[in-house]
Amino acid sequence: RKQKMKPYVTFLLLSVSSTVEDKSSLCSKFQERRFWSAVKLLSNVLLWDGIVQEDTVRDLGLSKLLNRYLLLKLLNTPPGPDNIEKCKKVVACLPERWFQDLKSGSALPELVNFCQHLLR
Repeated sequence: RKQKMKPYVTFLLLSVSSTVEDKSSLCSKFQERRFWSAVKLLSNVLLWDGIVQEDTVRDLGLSKLLNRYLLLKLLNTPPGPDNIEKCKKVVACLPERWFQDLKSGSALPELVNFCQHLLR
């Protein structure tokens, strides 16, 4: 009799910011691992650009993963080198092709909240 395998799901644990402020706490370390796993997943999803329909890739990568999970963690990370490093890694995942035809000062609709965070 075959047993069904449970799928691996990357998730970010949402918790009160006071529990993760202590960088040495287990909760903080767990949150960091989940964040970097989600960035890796974002990178892998966005690699499908040009293979899968762009709308599908943008919806899954930006609307679902970036705006629902990663941005929440970024907004709760204090300003400083750690936040800058995280933002740089997210930006490095984005396909350059998406920005070639944008007018100066404009952004992809799915990136508006992330851009606002960068401006802060």
